[in-house]
Amino acid sequence: MNKLIAALVAGLFATAAFAQASAPEAASAAPAAASSAHKAKKAHKKSHKKAAKAEAASGASE
Repeated sequence: MNKLIAALVAGLFATAAFAQASAPEAASAAPAAASSAHKAKKAHKKSHKKAAKAEAASGASE
């Protein structure tokens, strides 16, 4: 029972610390995340093109 109470109190402290985090950081991180997602999508397309090219080359050699 004591461990349960200790865990609940620790959870409350963690929640309070998280709630006090500054909000402007999250707002400024959003454009960076969008840019990162765009770059990842572009890299994904390149990898598909590269794979298709390699598959076509191996198919032509058979």
